[in-house]
Amino acid sequence: MSSLITEDEISHETALVWLEDITNLDYVRQSLERLPTRRGKPPYHHGRMVGYALLGPAAKPSRSSGTFRRRVFWLLPHDRDSDPEGLYATGAPAEAVDPRTLEPGIKGSKTERSEGGPPSTAMRELGITLPL
Repeated sequence: MSSLITEDEISHETALVWLEDITNLDYVRQSLERLPTRRGKPPYHHGRMVGYALLGPAAKPSRSSGTFRRRVFWLLPHDRDSDPEGLYATGAPAEAVDPRTLEPGIKGSKTERSEGGPPSTAMRELGITLPL
């Protein structure tokens, strides 16, 4: 979960690869997965993968498993992008973050947008309304 991801665990990231346009996504779920490689599209079977992190050569594999811990960004069928009036019409899952706050080595954060509103005072002053 995002709250359990530490900056140290993602410090070897060199890039984030997006498989979908994230501009229309209020949030993505993120998790650290044990993967066999530092780079390339990983296999993923727990939801719809929308992105993943690439690691640099300094990233070391686990001594016990030989795998690398890499972030994967994903969504489930009942998430807001597929079911806007459903379970997450407001609020977001614990591991969800606004994809616009993600960078290599930066774990991201929840925002008014990822939580489904209401808009912040700054957003209202700028005339920005949800959904963006």
